[in-house]
Amino acid sequence: MADLEHEEYDTKTRMAPWLSEPLKKSRPLYMRVLVAAFLINCFALVTALFTMTVYDRIVPNNATESLIGLAVGLGIVLIFDFVLKLLRAYFVDIAGARVDRDIGKAIFERILALRLDLSRHTTGGLAGLVREIETLRDFFASATITALVDVPFTIITLAVIAMVGGWLVLVPIVMIPLVILSAIATQPAMRRLSSQSLDEALGKQAVLVETIGSLETVKSSNAGDMLSHRWEEAMKGHANVSLRQRLTANLATTIAGSAQTMAYTGMVIFGVFAIAEQNLTMGGLIACSILAGRAVAPLGAIATLLTRIHAARTAYRRINTMMEMPAEGPEGLGLAPNILEGAIEFRDVDFRYPGAAELALSGVNFRIKAGENVALIGPIGSGKSTIARLMIGLYPPTSGLVMIDGTDIRQLTPKSLRAKAGALLQDNALLTGSIRENIMLGRPDADDEEMIRAAKISMAHDFISRMPNGYDLKLADRGSGLSGGQRQSIAMARALVGQPPILVFDEPTSAVDTETEAKLINNLRKEFAGRTLVLITHRPSLLALVDRVILMSRGRVAMDGTPEDITRKVTRIAAR
Repeated sequence: MADLEHEEYDTKTRMAPWLSEPLKKSRPLYMRVLVAAFLINCFALVTALFTMTVYDRIVPNNATESLIGLAVGLGIVLIFDFVLKLLRAYFVDIAGARVDRDIGKAIFERILALRLDLSRHTTGGLAGLVREIETLRDFFASATITALVDVPFTIITLAVIAMVGGWLVLVPIVMIPLVILSAIATQPAMRRLSSQSLDEALGKQAVLVETIGSLETVKSSNAGDMLSHRWEEAMKGHANVSLRQRLTANLATTIAGSAQTMAYTGMVIFGVFAIAEQNLTMGGLIACSILAGRAVAPLGAIATLLTRIHAARTAYRRINTMMEMPAEGPEGLGLAPNILEGAIEFRDVDFRYPGAAELALSGVNFRIKAGENVALIGPIGSGKSTIARLMIGLYPPTSGLVMIDGTDIRQLTPKSLRAKAGALLQDNALLTGSIRENIMLGRPDADDEEMIRAAKISMAHDFISRMPNGYDLKLADRGSGLSGGQRQSIAMARALVGQPPILVFDEPTSAVDTETEAKLINNLRKEFAGRTLVLITHRPSLLALVDRVILMSRGRVAMDGTPEDITRKVTRIAAR
C-alpha cells in the first residue's frame, strides 16, 4: 500500500515529459546562464571593493598611478561584465526559443490526436489554452534563472559586508525577513488570482474566436448586441481579476523596494557611528552601502518570481490536463494495413455524444460488403451522420464494435484508416491555402493528373479552370469568397482523389441545383463502381447510385433492403 501511495505521489508531482524533455535538452544552455549570472554577481562585488579602495587608499595618498592601474583593471572587469550579460541574455533567449518550439510541437500534436468524445474545450478556449505556452516560455526564458542565482548570492554579499563593516551587516539582515514574509503573505491570494485570471482570459478568448469565426452569421443574424454584451462581461471580469492580481503583486514588490532603500539609508546612518568609533573607514561605509542594496535587491525579486511561478504552474496544470487526455487510436503501435478491402460491420453499437442525455445510436447492427454501395436515409436526428463519423474513427462507439475488414476499428491507427477512406461530411470546410493544397490534403502520393481527374468528377474543374490562378488560387479562411456549391465540389474532389477504397458521402449534393446534381450522378456512377460507398442523403434521386438502403429511425436500423423494397415498404406504411 505504501508503495502504491508513493507511486501516486510521484505521478502527481513529477514534471510531465512534454515539458521536462525540452528542458533537459536545453540543460547545457541553462548551465551557461548560471555560470554567467554567478560571474556577473562576482563582478558587482569588485565594483564595490574598487570604490572602497579609492576612498581609503587612493584619495588620502593622492596615488594617481595606482588609480590608473585600478581603473584599467576595473575597465577589464566591466568589459567582461558587459559581454557576460549579453551572453546570458542570448543563452536564455535561445533556450526559451527551443523550449517554446518543442512544447508547441508537442501540444499541437496532442490537439490533433484529441478524442472528440472526451474533449470539453471550446474552440476559443482551446486556442487560449495554447497561448499559455507563452507563460511557460516567459518563466523559463526570463529573469527567472537570474533570480535563482542572485538569491543565494545574497549570502556571499552579506559575508563581504561583515568582513568590511562588521556588525553593520545586521542592517540588511533585519530587512531580509520583512521582504521574505511580505512575499510569502501574498502568495495564497496570488495562487487563487492566477487561476481566476486564466479562467477569465480563456473565456474572453472563447468569445473573440467564436465571433471572428462566425462573423458572417453574426451579422446576418443581427447577433452583434448579444456578443458585444458577452465580450464586455468577459473583459470586465478579466480586467477586475488582473487588477487585483497586479495590486497584490505590487504590494510585495513595493515593500521590497522600500526595504532596499531602508537598508541603504540604515547603513549610512549606523555607518556614521562606526566611523566615529574608528571601526569603519569612509570607503568601507560607501562599499557597505552599495552592497547592502545589492543584498536586499535579489530578495525583492522573490515576489515577482513567486508570481511567475504561480502563473506558470496554473498554465502547466491546465495544459497538462489536456495533454493527459487519451489520444484517439490504439494505445500501442496499432495496425496500419496497406490494403483495405472496405467491408464494414456495426455490431450492437451504442453511442452517446459528450454531455448528451440520450443515445444517438442504440443497438445498431448491419454489415456492408466490400465494394457494396449503400445509402443511409431517415429523418433528421436519426443517427445517419453519427454512423458516418464512427466509420472514419472520429468517435469510438460507447459500446459495441465498429469493424473494417473484420478488425475492430479501434485497433487501426487513425492515419492509416483515413488514408483509405474518402470522407465528405456536411461541413465543407476548406483550409487557408491554395485549391491544390485543399484537394491534395492527406494524399502526398497523388499527382496533378489524379487531382484533375477527381476535380472533373466533382465538377470543380469547370470553375477552377476559368480562374486566373487555377489550382494555385489562394483561399481565405474556410474558403470564404467561394459559393457553397464550389466549396462542396472542392471538398468532394478531396474525398475522391487517390481513389480510396471506402467512400463516406454525407449529403454530397446539398449545395447544388437539380441540373448539376444530375451531371454529378452521372459522373459518380462509374467512380463508385467496385468501391465501398456509404451515402447519406435525403434526395431520392441519389438512390440510383446505390444497391441497398438502410433506413434509420431514432438511432436504430428500422429497415434494410434494396431501394425498391424500402420505397415499397415506406409507401405501404404511409398509406395506412
